[in-house]
Order: sequence, then C-alpha cells, then structure tokens
Amino acid sequence: MTFGQKILKARTTLNITQTELAQLTGISERSLYTYEQGNIIPRKSNLEKLAKALHVSVTYLLDDAEENTQKDMEKKDFIHKIKDTQGNKGAHEAQEILDHVSTFLAGGDLDDDAKEVFIQSLMEVYIDSKQEAARRRKKKTGQSLIDPTE
Repeated sequence: MTFGQKILKARTTLNITQTELAQLTGISERSLYTYEQGNIIPRKSNLEKLAKALHVSVTYLLDDAEENTQKDMEKKDFIHKIKDTQGNKGAHEAQEILDHVSTFLAGGDLDDDAKEVFIQSLMEVYIDSKQEAARRRKKKTGQSLIDPTE
C-alpha cells in the first residue's frame, strides 16, 4: 500500500474528513488531498503530525510493505522519554544503541539461543542500572540504604 493509500485508509478508519484532519494537524486540506492522491511525502514535521493524528507510526506510513500500523511506536516513545530526562545527547545515544542492537539481532549468524542470551544479559544490565540509580538517589538524599520492610 502506498503512502497516500495509507493516509486515506487511516483517516477513513477513524471516520474523519480531510477537513477534520486538517484541523487536527494544522496541515492544509489541499496538502492532505495531494498526499492522499499522489505519492508525495510531506516534510518531517507534517509527517509526524499526520502519524500522531491518525494514531499510526511514521514507519508504517513510509514503508509501502509495512502492515503493522504501530511499527516502532514504542521505540519512539522510549526515545522521547529519554530526551525528557537526559536531554538531546542522551536521546541520541539511546537511538544509536537501539539502532546497533536492531542491526545486531536482525543480521549475522547468531542462532535464536544466542540472541536469547544476549537479551537476557541486556535485561540484567538494565535491572542492575536501575538498582544502582536508586542507590545513588538514596545516598544523595541521605535516605537509609536499608529497606525497613526487609
């Protein structure tokens, strides 16, 4: 399905008109008509507005072969949360890590067992990091490191 077909389908699935979509996104009706009729891809800011208003991912809209309307939305939400807490540099670094891990898992000669070990190790690092961050917060605020419920 093409970009224009996906926009039209998502809009009609939500049962909204081009006029309503224009109001939701701030994109002119003329531009929306052009997007739906042709294969013109809008600039990034409009693409993101469309995806948000239509409750689909940018990845879904841009990839003609993609059928999952929510593809990569969790990753984008994660990056936004990182940006809110760690700033642009943290978000950039997190995106690089995700890109490398995705490439690593998608290609190469690793069998499923090796990939599972990798994911398990990654989860352990994540849990250890959360615990270390909690310890640092408690130490910084002067709270006792001993949990009274233990």
